[in-house]
Amino acid sequence: MTDERWVGRRVYGSEPDEPDPGPKPGHVYVELVGGPLDGLLLDVTGWPPQEIVDGAVLMSDYGAFGPGGRSHCELAEGGSGDVGRFVWRGDVP
Repeated sequence: MTDERWVGRRVYGSEPDEPDPGPKPGHVYVELVGGPLDGLLLDVTGWPPQEIVDGAVLMSDYGAFGPGGRSHCELAEGGSGDVGRFVWRGDVP
């Protein structure tokens, strides 16, 4: 069952015009907080725990470096991989 917090939210990497850009049952998500990806969900299903702790650098056309730029996100303090939040730490080229 999909976590009720994620209903109606778009998943990072999905296209806005997709018929169902939202979360899928049985997947694990973290919320992206701050920066150009704020409000999206990142599917971390199958990620090893250390990769979740390490965070991610995600493609973002809307950051400081425009198309081809990336946003650096880290696991928020006190978060965990199954209910956590990745907080934006800045944009990188």
